[in-house]
Amino acid sequence: MKQPYSLYIGLMSGTSLDGIDAVLAKIGPNGETSLEEAVSAPFSIALRKSLFELQTPGPNEIHRENQAANALALAYAEIVRQLLVKAGLVPSGITAIGAHGQTIRHQANLADDLAYTHQTLNAALLAERTGIDVIADFRSRDMAAGGHGAPLVPVFHAQQFSSGQNTAVLNIGGIANLTILPTNGAVTGFDCGPGNMLMDAWIGEHQGCAFDENGRWALQGKVNEALLTKMLADPYFAKTPPKSTGRDDFHLHWLQEKIGNENIHAQDVQASLLHLTAHCALEALVRHAPQTQKLIICGGGAHNIALMNVFKTYVKNFFNTPFEIVTSDTLRIDPQLVEGLAFAWLAWAYKTKRPANLPAVTGAKGPRILGACYPA
Repeated sequence: MKQPYSLYIGLMSGTSLDGIDAVLAKIGPNGETSLEEAVSAPFSIALRKSLFELQTPGPNEIHRENQAANALALAYAEIVRQLLVKAGLVPSGITAIGAHGQTIRHQANLADDLAYTHQTLNAALLAERTGIDVIADFRSRDMAAGGHGAPLVPVFHAQQFSSGQNTAVLNIGGIANLTILPTNGAVTGFDCGPGNMLMDAWIGEHQGCAFDENGRWALQGKVNEALLTKMLADPYFAKTPPKSTGRDDFHLHWLQEKIGNENIHAQDVQASLLHLTAHCALEALVRHAPQTQKLIICGGGAHNIALMNVFKTYVKNFFNTPFEIVTSDTLRIDPQLVEGLAFAWLAWAYKTKRPANLPAVTGAKGPRILGACYPA
């Protein structure tokens, strides 16, 4: 008798460039998804450096990018091996791997048919090394249909987190994106602005750390209101969705331009960046989902205690009726693993020929089947 579910692996390495999350997902015939096992691993210093350098133009890019794509495929293959060992499975037990790859350019606002997004990954090498079908390049089909190719996770959020309340899901990775799940009406979503990316870059520049654990360094500073106001005045925040963003828009040079010649303590800048992440998300909620009754936060930012406290404090300033703010932990899903689950689900959607973009989110002309398959 055929099993009523299939096993998929989702691989995610996000804008934060911190490492890889691999999840084993059990997915039922209607897309119902449960987390079975997970493994996470940091990037090697060499791989992180090569991927970070590809975020901006430089010499010999084609060669360097292909070398990074190969290295990323090998790193993905190793974490898949570890996941299979941990779960006691063999490759033949997995239907497919959904692999996001690493975004190195996102130019969704170019005119006519010039817009593009590029996630580097040698998916053929990954299929060869794992012996499992690989589904990758999820964003291109949506962009070909006139969409932004991002964010892609709202369709999975709708599958996983819809309830009898007006719910919003905030994924705080390098970039923060919102999904709005009303009890009546269409699902919508968009990138609302920087998540961890600027905080990670700033503490890396001044403290040599990969990230600000629990926001401890930010808590040593005080918010510089003038800087926060300048950052929030960026035109991106006022744009009407559909909209998407990334390192092309928000980066250290952007931040340094906002600071200008002001003599601001480094930890005060960090505190201001922490508040920027919370403010841009809450202001977007006020503007686009004023009836929100519950906010679910996921992504690496959900583990930042200081950031979570800012959300819980400031929601009272933005909404007349403050609402419940929780992390996806309350739904038995580690916040760090939600995106990995989403890409396992997107691989399932490809295999079952289910359209997986939401035109109301991305701006595409219509529903499209996303991804390209690299058979084992």
